[in-house]
Amino acid sequence: MKNKKGLLEILREKGYRLTPQRMMVLEAIEASHDHVSAEEIHARARLQYPYINISTVYRTLELLKENGLVTETDLGGGRFLYHPAGKAQHHHLVCRKCGKVSDIDITVLDKIRDQLKARYGFDAELE
Repeated sequence: MKNKKGLLEILREKGYRLTPQRMMVLEAIEASHDHVSAEEIHARARLQYPYINISTVYRTLELLKENGLVTETDLGGGRFLYHPAGKAQHHHLVCRKCGKVSDIDITVLDKIRDQLKARYGFDAELE
């Protein structure tokens, strides 16, 4: 992910206003070094801007997604996490007990994909 200044410039060039709320969401994402939920972003943003609404966070995340600045990951069960775009493509492992998410390199599943194709003629989409 580009730094906050770079992201703000991209939004400005596309004609979007740089509201304090959008800046707080960007700062919360930038400060995270992991995948974060909208609720976690909201909690972080509220530390500096107590009146920010969760719906504002969701709208801002949608705007950032549409402009290729963040990536949304659907972990199933209505659980979505966000991380900066530009991160190398990867898969996610999710612990069923604690919910922890770990990134794994995209090539890890290549052997499994090849075995499924060879044994069963099944072309698995593991992206």
